[in-house]
Amino acid sequence: MTPLRQRMIEDMQLRNLGEETQRAYLHYITGLSRFYQTSPDYLGLEEIREYQLYMLNERQYSPESVNAFVSAAKFLYNVTLETPWPENVLPRARVPQKLPVVLSATEVAEFFQHVCTIRYRAALMTAYGAGLRVSEVVALHVGDVDSKRMLLRVREGKGKKDRYAMLSPPACWKCCAVGGAPSTHRGSRGTPRRKIGCSPDFAKAAI
Repeated sequence: MTPLRQRMIEDMQLRNLGEETQRAYLHYITGLSRFYQTSPDYLGLEEIREYQLYMLNERQYSPESVNAFVSAAKFLYNVTLETPWPENVLPRARVPQKLPVVLSATEVAEFFQHVCTIRYRAALMTAYGAGLRVSEVVALHVGDVDSKRMLLRVREGKGKKDRYAMLSPPACWKCCAVGGAPSTHRGSRGTPRRKIGCSPDFAKAAI
């Protein structure tokens, strides 16, 4: 591991960036270094701009991926290398706003009927009804379900932030069936911590 890579990792850890964010930043900076066959600290703005155009025009990366590279480059050069850059020196690609495919109530019910076990069905219904990420679903415990207020407590979601999400009645019934009894979680230490979520691999494949 090069000293620059180690320093960047330490800078990300000091700012408590998420593990996925750290991996993504290192991935994009590694791609930049391999493209020019040199350490990134020898590159300037013009080379970074050329690589950004290469990602868009030749590799045909998505706008989201190009913008992720911009974030990684700004972190490396502005934070780790302490290089002063003018404001908005690396433009971000415009991301198209597309409407999602919305299933009918009948189609959603039919989909859930084909899920093999009640545990997986509870996880998927909770994800669909509350709009949770895969990592948030697999980390849920019975004690995070407040069946009286119809709320879910999401622990350390995106940005390591806790939040509450609305719980639909069907998902609540499935969660209670998995847990054995309704929960009235209020954050007490005696709250049961039995897992609700299925494995991350299953959740990713199903969602």
